[in-house]
Amino acid sequence: MSKKEHILIIGAGLCGSMLALRMAQRGYKVSLYEGRPDLRTTNISAGRSINLALSDRGLRAINMVGITDKVLPYCIPMYGRLMHDIQGNTFVSNYSGREGEYINSMSRGTLNALLLTEAEKHVNVNIHFNKKCTGVDIEKNVAKFKCYTSKEKLEISADVIFGADGAGSALRKSYYLEKKFLFSHSQNFLTHGYKELEIPADNNGKHRISKDHLHIWPRGQYMLIALPNLDGSFTVTLFLSYEEGEYNFNNLTTIEKVTEFFESQFPDALALIPDLKNEFFNNPTGALGTVKCYPWYYEGKTMLIGDAAHAIVPFYGQGMNASFEDIIVFDEVLEQHEGDWKATFKAYQEARKKDTDAIADLAIDNYYEMRDHVANPFFKEKRKLEMELEKAFPDTYFSKYSMVTFNEDINYAKAMKIGRAQDKALLNLIADKEIDTSRDIKTILDQVQKETNDILEEDKIAGLK
Repeated sequence: MSKKEHILIIGAGLCGSMLALRMAQRGYKVSLYEGRPDLRTTNISAGRSINLALSDRGLRAINMVGITDKVLPYCIPMYGRLMHDIQGNTFVSNYSGREGEYINSMSRGTLNALLLTEAEKHVNVNIHFNKKCTGVDIEKNVAKFKCYTSKEKLEISADVIFGADGAGSALRKSYYLEKKFLFSHSQNFLTHGYKELEIPADNNGKHRISKDHLHIWPRGQYMLIALPNLDGSFTVTLFLSYEEGEYNFNNLTTIEKVTEFFESQFPDALALIPDLKNEFFNNPTGALGTVKCYPWYYEGKTMLIGDAAHAIVPFYGQGMNASFEDIIVFDEVLEQHEGDWKATFKAYQEARKKDTDAIADLAIDNYYEMRDHVANPFFKEKRKLEMELEKAFPDTYFSKYSMVTFNEDINYAKAMKIGRAQDKALLNLIADKEIDTSRDIKTILDQVQKETNDILEEDKIAGLK
């Protein structure tokens, strides 16, 4: 395969920028097209920037492209969840029982800007902003764009086209509109949306609440979360139904109603959000949905990657991490099949599809866990026991969360299968009062592992692989 082949990437978000950087490092000629302005010179993220929870899978990709030293200074470690109940009391739920395991809060815009700058350093990369993709001729390998500044319409041909253009992908839309092959596609939205708010820094530029945790105000039908920023502020996100329940986005139409909602449900948070009126009514309400599709590629010409192939809801903090892991897996496959794009795309899809389906399902699971279950006594006891098992057996026992977040050598599908069985085993043993916490911790481990293996065997017999 000639390294002079022209690679066109639609979408210069996190996934597209990372892909452009990696392909440039491999020597390909790369054209990166983005519909938005250059975020390094224009503020375009207000109200839409659920902070990144950067963890091991994402860091592995960052290390692969050699920019770890540039990224880490912008990260804030979060060691667990800090829950806020309705009375203002708090309790901590650590992410891991092992030392040194944490996730990182990082600004989406900051990481995106870093990736763009690194990609642009390569002479074989050209980045084009304000060019919205309107469709792709998948037979001729021609991408069509409209320039927002000149209003000109462009047609750009390439040897290979990647759609890294997110949940609303123009390439994915072209797959099902052109009807050149059998293409399956589903897009399922939650009944809840999200709105971004802010807890500003104090007068000294410091964080008003702990910066070492991801803060959650779980309330069953709705939820508030907050992630720390380097400037002392917190990005706060409200997750709320569009039309169900006593309070929803459709009936919160006045500041009096919004204030009543926060006073009754999030009183300690209300005291920290001084600009609630402006932010609530001016920041957009975002949708939360899952995209699954198949196949991801057409011949050896075009391929979907990242959210364009598998958008997920944000509740496992794995959206960006999964997209970055896509590029790791693709890079490994390309190494084996370089010289044959169709074989590369096919092998990549076979290696990756089951895992992206799994993390999509896990993210939905975590939506209900964070919203409903984290304050449940059984759940709290389960997490406490998981932390004790991880601390006592750091090389043997991994909770579902740890397998997904901190162990990049375990793929998502395996983590889901084993993790769900472990969760069921622990909750069964706790609910049936079959675990005696005064017993030796090794005895408890053996008991949990036996129950987990029994459940896995039952699932296998039932065909639930």
